[in-house]
Amino acid sequence: MATRNEHHTVPLSVLLKRELANERIECPELVHGHAFQSKKGEDFTLIKTERQRVLGDGVSTYSVFGLFDGHNGSAAAIYSKENLLSNVLSAIPSDLNRDEWVAALPRALVAGFVKTDKDFQEKAQTSGTTVTFVIIEGWVVTVASVGDSRCILEPAEGGVYYLSADHRLECNEEERDRITASGGEVGRLNTGGGAEIGPLRCWPGGLCLSRSIGDMDVGEFIVPVPYVKQVKLSTAGGRLIISSDGVWDALSAETALDCCRGMPADAAAAQIVKEALQAKGLRDDTTCIVIDILPPEKPTAPLPPPKKQGIGVFKSMFRRKSSESSSQVDKEFLEPDIVEEMYEEGSAMLSERLDTKYPLCNMFKLFMCAVCQVEMKPGEGISIHSGSLNPGKLRPWDGPFLCSSCQEKKEAMEGKRLSDRHSSGSD
Repeated sequence: MATRNEHHTVPLSVLLKRELANERIECPELVHGHAFQSKKGEDFTLIKTERQRVLGDGVSTYSVFGLFDGHNGSAAAIYSKENLLSNVLSAIPSDLNRDEWVAALPRALVAGFVKTDKDFQEKAQTSGTTVTFVIIEGWVVTVASVGDSRCILEPAEGGVYYLSADHRLECNEEERDRITASGGEVGRLNTGGGAEIGPLRCWPGGLCLSRSIGDMDVGEFIVPVPYVKQVKLSTAGGRLIISSDGVWDALSAETALDCCRGMPADAAAAQIVKEALQAKGLRDDTTCIVIDILPPEKPTAPLPPPKKQGIGVFKSMFRRKSSESSSQVDKEFLEPDIVEEMYEEGSAMLSERLDTKYPLCNMFKLFMCAVCQVEMKPGEGISIHSGSLNPGKLRPWDGPFLCSSCQEKKEAMEGKRLSDRHSSGSD
């Protein structure tokens, strides 16, 4: 027994260093670049790389990239940049292991977005912001988005993955239907005499987006509930491009990727902004973040682009070997797998977005609001499923639970408070 005890007595600091060393071998290398041209001064970015968290099973690192495109002022964009990450992290229990933490991210992102919006609106500010928020943990990329900034992925195997949703009313019929069902109106700007111009907008307020953080003057059916997509890359890596609408109004995803192929991340971001300005001029704040997710121990300098550009071109930047490589290198590098889509959900209903496959005690504390994390006394919480139209499947006494303030926010986003006022007014 004495020998066994001696064998297992290892200082915690040594264990953490070993785990961290293992992480560096297993996890990809991230290289990022950022470029922008300012027109209104309402675009803001958040970049935090290699943040560490100590788990029950070791040490894990993750990186965060956020793009906030403000409108009607910059207050909402600045507030979201300063508070969104902490609100997301506070919605994840601290005792989850690595796999559980990654699986909890989609729910935590929804809670964090709603809390950030709720807290900001209490400041009585009328500005708003789109948000594209990316968390990279190992080979897993999780993206949450509201508005019309976008995130795209080109994996080393080729092809393009769209990791965000476009919440412009002009191109999203489902969101138009949701807003009108919640009590809003959707239409173009009326110049008088029956003439209508411009994109579809939500009235009152005239916002052309259906989801954002802030915008309290437009109505609470403009919701902060994000579309979330989570994918796992192969160990061959890939390239992410996060850009505001100043880029996407000028360039397609394929054009943005092609114009910077073979360039390192910092030069690629600058080139994308340059191409967007050449195409349409500086009509709006134009911001771009490029993130290269590289195999471990791979040199950061990219290979020169091949003459023929096709679907597999990007693979040459990330693979250690070409078809002419030696057999020794062939043995060291296995053929990459395809991108694995782990999670995707875009519903605006909190009862659907905060539901969980994990036991309740692992995901949400019983006497804590699932959105704002305020402590509640037993019996004070309101089930997220309260008033559900599907009572056979979701029971109102099942959690997660909301405080009364967050329950009011939920009902307002679903148009229930508005419909209640209409029904009471008609009596």
